[in-house]
This record gives sequence, C-alpha cells and structure tokens, in this order.
Amino acid sequence: MKDILSPYTVKGMELKNRVVMPPMCQYSVENKDGIATEWHYLHYVSRAVGGTGLIIIEMTDVEPDGRISDYDLGLWSDEQIPALKRIVDACHSYGAKVGIQIAHAGRKAEDAEVPVAPSAIAFDERSKLPRALTTEEVKMMVEKFGNAAARAVKAGFDTIEIHGAHGYLIHQFHSPLTNNREDEYGNDLTLFGREVIKAAKAEMPADMPLLMRISAKEYVEGGYGIQESIAFAKEYQKAGVDMFHISSGGEGTITAGGRPGTHAAYQVPLAKGIKEALQVPVIAVGRLDDPALANAVIGNEDADLVAVGRGLLRNPYWALEAAMQLKKETQVPKQYTGGF
Repeated sequence: MKDILSPYTVKGMELKNRVVMPPMCQYSVENKDGIATEWHYLHYVSRAVGGTGLIIIEMTDVEPDGRISDYDLGLWSDEQIPALKRIVDACHSYGAKVGIQIAHAGRKAEDAEVPVAPSAIAFDERSKLPRALTTEEVKMMVEKFGNAAARAVKAGFDTIEIHGAHGYLIHQFHSPLTNNREDEYGNDLTLFGREVIKAAKAEMPADMPLLMRISAKEYVEGGYGIQESIAFAKEYQKAGVDMFHISSGGEGTITAGGRPGTHAAYQVPLAKGIKEALQVPVIAVGRLDDPALANAVIGNEDADLVAVGRGLLRNPYWALEAAMQLKKETQVPKQYTGGF
C-alpha cells in the first residue's frame, strides 16, 4: 500500500517518504544581497530533522530585479552558493533531499524600480506598470535561468523546480491575460517556458529530476482552466519536465470570474487531472495539513507526493507527528525517541 511515509523515487532522486515542504518565501535576507542567512539555515534544517522527505527552498531569483522584494534569496551570483550549500549539506545529514525553486517575479517584482514583463500590463491599479522585455532581453533571461540552474547544481541540490505559477514571469508568458506580444514569444505562449526548461536541463546531471510548479487554473474573468493548463503542461513535459507541482491562481485580483477554494484539498482535482492526462508524476498542494487527508491523496493515487505548507510552518516535526497519528513506522532522531 502506498502512503505518505512510503519511499518514492523520481529519476535519480530517492526520497525516504512522500512529504514535501513546498517553497515558501521567508523575506529574511538581511543585506539585500540575496544570500541565505542563519534564519534560512535553522528554518530548513529543522524540517530535515523533523522527518520531511523533500524540502524545496523558497523562490530564489535569477536576477536582482526578479525578486518580489529585496529581502528574497538569489542565485544570480556565485557568492550566493556557499550559504545554500551549507543548508543542503546539513539537510542531507538528516536524511532529507533538497530542491530549490528558481524564478523571476516579472511584473510582481515590488521593489524593482521598473519591473519587466512580457507586456506592459500592471498587476493591479496599485502596482507599478512594467516594461515589456525586448526579444533579445527575453533570450538573455533564458540564459539567466540556465546560469541559476548551474549554480544550484554546484550547491549540491538534488532537484530544481522552475516556478511557472502564481502570476510570476513564466506564468505571465503562457497566460493570454498577460502576454499580448507580437514577436515569437507572443505567437507561441509556451516558448519562453520551454526555453527555460531546456536551459536548466542543459546544466543538470542526467539523473537529476526537473520539477515545474504551475497554476493549473486562473481565478479571474477570462482566465484559463484545466484543459488549457493540460495543453501547456504537455509542451513543458516534452521540453523536459519530469514532475509537476500543481497549484493555482496568482495571476490577478480575484473577481466575479471565480474564487480559489478555501476547503481542504481544493487543488487535488487539478493535480489528479494533470497526472492522468500526461501520465506524469505530480505533487499536490493546498490545505493538506491533516495527516489522514494527505495520506488519502497518496493512497487514492491522486498524486505522488504531498506538499504541506502551513502545517510545516507551524510544526517542523509534522512528518514525525503524521507517522505517529497514522501508526506508521518512521525514523525518529534518537535524541527525540522519548517523545514518540
């Protein structure tokens, strides 16, 4: 029987269980230099001690103006590698595998003097008007993603996740709401994402899996739905994505066109839809903090891995607690056996 405490392998990455810590921004860089701090070290390593199978480090940006805020992590410089490697090495010592999400916020880069985007369309009336990237700048951006992937490999990460969700730059390119370009990147909305995937894959070992997070549904009037996301995910799969991390929303202010769910497991049907249509492994995420519910997602084969966000923010030892509640065997640090 498959359950959240059973092992899972994707390409050359062997996970001791199916519990994932999804990327969650900490906004905790101290000198606006993109370098991970002691907070990041304690934050991530404590989840490794707590039994998490795969830890995905928060949105880490490919250039300074690609950050949501000046307090986000970066991978645009070799100077940012050592602090990340220290985190990876420590997490490995406690049996966790570690990924990193590389990204660019596009028009949602709040601290950029002038944000960039596929087209000059602001996120909302309170946001800065972005400047449309030139065709040459788009190609340079692809190179920046590739360079960030190369640094992630040097830092020792087990996997890389490309951020194509939540209204950030790649999402902006493949959404008709935010891309009205007239060049090749407007004629083919998945071209930018596919080129980023190929640039990352070119820097990764052959057995390292490439993950991609997508918003499988938009919640604004005129936004795309699951059929459209299946179509663009197929293109990304062909380009080299090994596993999809299925989220939704983030593209704009919520209107009468739709609302994201607030009930438990509201995004699981989207994950199941992508998994079945593409015959590809997926990570489900979104209000899956209850161990019995998370376990059912795996047992029912709706997804291959389960990402627990708020639950792991509240409790670094969520995976150990889940094993106890579900009466499953798991390896508890010897120092903590008295508590379990």
